[in-house]
Amino acid sequence: MTPHADTITSQFEKGLVIVLTGNGKGKTTAALGQALRALGHGLRVCMIQFMKGRKYGEVLAAEKYLPGFAAHLFGLDSFVMRDNPAPVDIELARQGLAFAKEVIASGKYDMVILDEINVACDFRLVDTADVADIIRRKPPALHLILTGRYAPAELCALADTVSEVGEVKHHY
Repeated sequence: MTPHADTITSQFEKGLVIVLTGNGKGKTTAALGQALRALGHGLRVCMIQFMKGRKYGEVLAAEKYLPGFAAHLFGLDSFVMRDNPAPVDIELARQGLAFAKEVIASGKYDMVILDEINVACDFRLVDTADVADIIRRKPPALHLILTGRYAPAELCALADTVSEVGEVKHHY
């Protein structure tokens, strides 16, 4: 950890758990905004994306221009069927969750974003109880952000902040 990051961490001894949910557009982008703020303070950020198999522009830009940021994808570049997910979708999500546990335990990052984890729980690709356990066991100073529609009530109850992004109008 950089000296500056030590100062920031000591100022905020408790890392926050933030849930970004709702039907509106912008949850991942909001999480990346939090990452940008953290990186500006010298913190290291890892984004683990569930159910996504393609790096979108904001992630490509962050990796290219923001040292201290890493992104890892655990999904295919296709839609997952909610009521009948393919075995590969379930396997990739479970690999992503196992990777998230390793990353969090490693101490290498100050902020971890679990992008679309709420949807992965809702689609039963991963067990909500396992995600709740990650929250309960996270290192005290680690900031943890969970994004995606359909945030389970159990995860919202464990969070320090829950923001719901509402849809007013969408270009689709």
